[in-house]
Amino acid sequence: MPRRGSSRSAAGRDSQGRGTTGDGDAPERRLGGISDARSYTPRGRTVRDAGRPDRSADPFRPALQVLDGGRKGPVRRTPTQPARGSDRAGGRDDQDGTAGRAGRDGTGRAGSGRAAGREGAGRTAGGPERGRTGGNRAVRGPGVAPAPRRGTGRTATDRKQPVRPHRKPRPPKLASPNRRLRFGSFLALTLFAVIGIRLIVIQVVDTPAYADGGLAGRLSNPVVIPAPRGTIYDRDGAVLAHSVEARYVYADPTEVTDPAAAAAALSPLLGIPKSQLLPRLVPQKRPDGNESQFEYLARGVDIDTAKQITGLNIAGIGIHRDERREVPGGDLGANLIGFTGDDMHGLEGIEGRYDDVLRGVNGERIFEIGGGDLNKAIPDGYLKETDPQPGSSLVLTIDRDLQFEVQRILSEAMARVRATTGTVVVMDIRTGEVLAQASHPTYDAANWKPSKPTDREDVATSFVVDPGSVHKPIVFGAALEEGVIAPDGTLPVPATINKGGTTYRDSRNAQGAQMSLAGMMAYSSNVGTIMLADQLGPQRLHDYQLRFGLGKPTGEGMPGEAAGRVLDPKDWNGSSPGSIPIGHSVDVTPLQMTAVYAAIANGGTWVQPSLIRETVGPDGTRTPAAAPETRRVISPENAAALRTVMEAVTTVPGATGLKAAIPGYRVAGKTGTGSRVVDGRYAPGEVASFIGMAPADNPRYVVSVFAHTPGGGGGDIAAPTFKDIMAFTLLHYRVPPTGTEPPEFVVFPK
Repeated sequence: MPRRGSSRSAAGRDSQGRGTTGDGDAPERRLGGISDARSYTPRGRTVRDAGRPDRSADPFRPALQVLDGGRKGPVRRTPTQPARGSDRAGGRDDQDGTAGRAGRDGTGRAGSGRAAGREGAGRTAGGPERGRTGGNRAVRGPGVAPAPRRGTGRTATDRKQPVRPHRKPRPPKLASPNRRLRFGSFLALTLFAVIGIRLIVIQVVDTPAYADGGLAGRLSNPVVIPAPRGTIYDRDGAVLAHSVEARYVYADPTEVTDPAAAAAALSPLLGIPKSQLLPRLVPQKRPDGNESQFEYLARGVDIDTAKQITGLNIAGIGIHRDERREVPGGDLGANLIGFTGDDMHGLEGIEGRYDDVLRGVNGERIFEIGGGDLNKAIPDGYLKETDPQPGSSLVLTIDRDLQFEVQRILSEAMARVRATTGTVVVMDIRTGEVLAQASHPTYDAANWKPSKPTDREDVATSFVVDPGSVHKPIVFGAALEEGVIAPDGTLPVPATINKGGTTYRDSRNAQGAQMSLAGMMAYSSNVGTIMLADQLGPQRLHDYQLRFGLGKPTGEGMPGEAAGRVLDPKDWNGSSPGSIPIGHSVDVTPLQMTAVYAAIANGGTWVQPSLIRETVGPDGTRTPAAAPETRRVISPENAAALRTVMEAVTTVPGATGLKAAIPGYRVAGKTGTGSRVVDGRYAPGEVASFIGMAPADNPRYVVSVFAHTPGGGGGDIAAPTFKDIMAFTLLHYRVPPTGTEPPEFVVFPK
């Protein structure tokens, strides 16, 4: 069977290559060249090719067969072509080129023979031959019946069916380039619009977010700008403690190239041994596992010293602004003022108690820095700076000059009597202001680290003692106020008195004689005082103890002030009616007892002691301290009578407080000998005390002296110290001498 696209037409060719028609009537035509080659299509000849000479000799035939793929199969026919199964050039014969297939009979049945013929064999179209043309199908001539359909052997006429007109197949609809262009343009414009909108959003709407996101990686760590700490002044504006600008020295161990050499160079300038500096200069790990890049070497370094360190150009050593707390007086009022830590936070004393007032709010500076080797601030770059807010200042009630003299006198007296602990309080009776409050031992607040914790205690508010006989004026005042005894009354005072199995006696035996109230005060009669307390009763005595301020802190302003203890009557034991009136089984502080005597001197009105006079804000605004608490304890008349009775202590011959007398001034007071209470137990030794007021006829100041010594009474140890301090106080404040003489006291009226 001839290949598709390569079968011959119904017209044969002769031996000379000339083509003839099927009936032999058509004139001879020769075709050749490119134009003839173009006449062939992969599906065979068209209608135009019908009647043309045979082109089997066309030299382009093999090429066209290759283009058609050389395939065999059915050939699509045009409306003018005969149906498949119509006449074909017959078979092939390599010998004679005769027809290879038998023609069809009159019924249209095809024969079975096949003629073969190649070279020189022509094809006729006389009878309906079955077969296919190679590249061109047989075309019916005039009067020739249509070829039968393939596979039926019958023509359309035999089947008596009308021949349907065959529509020319439409070529496939090609894509429109205009549509593609429009779609591509729309897509491109859409993309450009989306990108443009997004750029506008990024650069206009989201600019701060993106800018900040990039900025975060270029910002430095916050640099703290220390806020100046408030100053502590005395009552006259003299500086007791203030802050000055300084520098701190730090090291980055990762950059220190020679730690040993750096330690040797810094040691003499910082005053720190090399053995302490070297561990901070060598590389070390922090608890989180990272290498330490910052170690403090010294805080509060003088600016001049810092400049010298900067001049050394030691790798890894840096200097930065700092603040240093200075106490010009050194140990002047140190136990009151206290100190701050390296971070400028108050730790003890007034610095600790009022840290929230004195300490300001630090500022900070954040700036943009370069990376790598350019780790410096970028000029005109991002900079955010928060100004520090300085702290407020405090004006104390303390008088610097008086404080200095009190401390000097106390220190000399404590050394003379070998006292381990001592204190002096000087108070203005009208206002409750503490003018001086000294402690022994003391320390240098400007260099507090070498001191012992016990040296830094404020003895006046933390020293808990059994007051001893200085407690007796409370009993006498209560007795006068309650009418138990008159100012000029007397009592028969026996040699001893027994309470709960404990015998109490006097150092000066009255042997049952009538003794005046002034005499009992002058000789510090234990028996007479217990007898007065018996007439008062436990509950009334307890009430007056509380009204005079015992059993709770005074609220002066010092941190950690002790409250003391006063036994409730229901807690008294058998000996309590004898011990409590004379100042035993009562826990007090020196400041509490000073306030008791100030109430007697102030006409019977108790005034809360105070250390803070006013607060000065950063803008200079002055705010006075809150008014002190006051309360009436005894009447002014009874207070005046009690002061007169107490003058007997410094004037009656043989009285316990003669060493407290000050020439030219009337002095009222009381001596005492008690015990120190430590952790609820009595410590070895005795606490000698004297508390007095002057001028007695018009009191201005109260001075109390307490000293814990190996032994000795208040008259011998504390009274002389009181005299020196009170005399200086009266002179310092220019109090004129008393114009009257003290009264003549009768101890044993007849």
